[in-house]
Amino acid sequence: MDGTRQPNRHRPRRRGQRASHRPRQAEAPVIAALDLGSNNCRLLIARPVPCGFSVLDGFSRIVRLGEGVAATGLLSEAAMDRAIGALRICADKIDRRQVVRGRYVATEACRQARNGPEFLARVERETGLWLEAIPSLEEAELTLSGCLPLFDPALPYALTFDVGGGSTEILWVRLGRPRGPEVLGWISLPCGVLTLTETYGTPEITPEAYRRMVADIEGKLRPFDELYGISRAIEAGEAQMLGTAGTVTTVAGVNMGLPRYNRAVVDGSWLDFDAVRAVSEMLVGASFAERAAHACIGQGRAELVVAGCGVLEAVCRTWPAGRLRVADRGVREGILLALARELAPDDRADAPAAAPGDLLSVEVVQAAS
Repeated sequence: MDGTRQPNRHRPRRRGQRASHRPRQAEAPVIAALDLGSNNCRLLIARPVPCGFSVLDGFSRIVRLGEGVAATGLLSEAAMDRAIGALRICADKIDRRQVVRGRYVATEACRQARNGPEFLARVERETGLWLEAIPSLEEAELTLSGCLPLFDPALPYALTFDVGGGSTEILWVRLGRPRGPEVLGWISLPCGVLTLTETYGTPEITPEAYRRMVADIEGKLRPFDELYGISRAIEAGEAQMLGTAGTVTTVAGVNMGLPRYNRAVVDGSWLDFDAVRAVSEMLVGASFAERAAHACIGQGRAELVVAGCGVLEAVCRTWPAGRLRVADRGVREGILLALARELAPDDRADAPAAAPGDLLSVEVVQAAS
């Protein structure tokens, strides 16, 4: 970067602070959401529309920011450099698209690493982007907000899970409330694809280690299930399951046999538990090269996908609903929906109010690499 960018140019306004100007009715301002996770750096740039937002641009890159954090408690120089490189691209896109309002967040790696605050300060100095490290619960709630359109309103409860690079967030939710869903229970487990691969992979996760890993994760899930009686609600047919993030979407894409990953096909699809078991068994028994050869996996995910399958299998064994909804959406969509509601181009008094389930992204583009 040339150093001329003002450090706080893209700093989100604080809660309760009014926007400095009203957006013109003719054209809504451009908004952006960035999610820097333990494994990926993802950006979406959009424009608000009456019932949500329309995507203008996107970016996604595997940076493995959380690599080694579980063992050392620190972000490594190599990992930080990779993340900074991706964030520079994001900052350039944000500038070119003339983003008016954005929110940029960091998750598990920056929460856990002792040098997380120093890294975020470096990000602001070198890219002009101000990232905030958000708590696990807020991360889960933003993901829930982004996935609301995919829930079946006929069922009163939902179990959602997000398998990330450094952790897995699980929410137990009551739906159908006028003010939106109510989070009844929440848990964040240190079971992300990076952390599990580093724990059980020497250098790869063997079938024996995989079985041990699944059993260990099940043991961590059992108290949460017993506390809220989730299994009973699932057995009674009162609850639905939804999974988001790379593991679930990758397994869905492999199961479909897609020649290349296609978000429009995967997002909102259904994944049967029999298919989860079959795909997981196939991937666990495959070599790195064989996994990488799958169009929906590739070199970047081939090392980590087995750990993700372990989390997915443990979830399916703990809560045998038979199938789950697949979501290729999450934190970024939750942020954009909140910004879009604030800056909706049609705020006339007679404009119809959108219910939470109606907040749909009008257009979503494949994220550029």
